[in-house]
Amino acid sequence: MKADPAHQLKLLELAELDSRAAQLRHQRAHLPEIGEIESLEAERQQIGDQQRDARIVVDDLTAEQKKADREVEQVKTRRERDRNRMETGQITNPKDLERMQHELVSLERRINTLEDAELEVMEQLEEAQQVLDGLAIRVADVDARLAELIGARDEKQREIDAKLAQVTGDRQPAADELPSDLLALYERLREQKGVGAAHLRARECGGCQLTLDASEIARIRSAPEDDVIRCEECQRILVRTDESGL
Repeated sequence: MKADPAHQLKLLELAELDSRAAQLRHQRAHLPEIGEIESLEAERQQIGDQQRDARIVVDDLTAEQKKADREVEQVKTRRERDRNRMETGQITNPKDLERMQHELVSLERRINTLEDAELEVMEQLEEAQQVLDGLAIRVADVDARLAELIGARDEKQREIDAKLAQVTGDRQPAADELPSDLLALYERLREQKGVGAAHLRARECGGCQLTLDASEIARIRSAPEDDVIRCEECQRILVRTDESGL
């Protein structure tokens, strides 16, 4: 392929812009906040799962405590009813009185047993609620940090996007100055390599950073100025200048 040396030099400007754009995209995709956000989101999910499990425990113990409360109240109501019947003289038969007294003793024991069980459930519920409250605090802390990081990430990405827009705006006029066949070759190589052209400086390819051997240098030295030279190693377009060492 042939191309005016001035157009070949223009490729270096285009390559510099494309390299800058690639750097900005890489920077955007690898902001330190992104990794920390991913880590915190995973932690947030884990705490959320723990929160769900802890809430189930609290709900179950709450239901168990309410059930225990009802049982205690039911037995106490029965005790008060029987005691009232005895105190008001509703039961006069000695055998019935004796049976009622035994039943009151049994009810007292039942109440004590139920109240002990109720107390145990209340203690378990208090501990479970503390666990749930602690997880809520952790969630709030993680959410606050996430909001801070997301804000910082978004601000940095906006700044990078503005720079990318500037690079894109500068690139179009540079590309428009190139002949279509040279630009098409460059674009094809750019898709493959990231940057399609490189400066030949001090006998080294600016794309793959390899020093060309003597025979390759001799070939390039003898090639007409308007020949489009390609690096044998990376296949990028090599642009010759006074710094090429030819």
